[in-house]
Amino acid sequence: MDSEQQLLERALLYDEDALGEIYDRYAPLIYRYLYRRVQSVQLAEDLTGDVFVRMLGALRAQRFQLGTFQAWLYRIAHNLVVDHYREKQPALLGDLTSTAEAENPDASSDEMLGEAMLSSQELEAAMRQLTPDQQQVLVLRFGQGFTARETAKVIEKSVGAIEALQRRALAALRRMLGEEVP
Repeated sequence: MDSEQQLLERALLYDEDALGEIYDRYAPLIYRYLYRRVQSVQLAEDLTGDVFVRMLGALRAQRFQLGTFQAWLYRIAHNLVVDHYREKQPALLGDLTSTAEAENPDASSDEMLGEAMLSSQELEAAMRQLTPDQQQVLVLRFGQGFTARETAKVIEKSVGAIEALQRRALAALRRMLGEEVP
């Protein structure tokens, strides 16, 4: 398997095998991210396809953004979700409790999400009240299992800003869900 850089160099030359490998490598990750954001199999599949159509268009127009390729794909996916919600009524966001419990290195946040024993609908309603940046940070950190550094690359903010967004988002969830904030 080629490195990301080698794969991109081949893709910029429109190598079909490289484009296929990019899709095989990143489509499942992008799909999971999108599904957690839109909670619809069909819509997540459609948006995943749209991510790769936009990627191809950007490569052809030589508008490829430097940085990590994976982060660029997540930014495209995020922008598609934002566009979707601007056009449609908000759909339910994903239930983060199971993945948060397993993947969050921050014990207090872990306990808050893991022990809350909330229904999916309560958590989703609370998540919708967060800012879009806070929602994205929580989905990437807990839903996708990204580190703060990886999340920072996707959102194009500093690691400190990601950690602050995460703390504020979790504190807001605690308040909304009637838990005491330490």
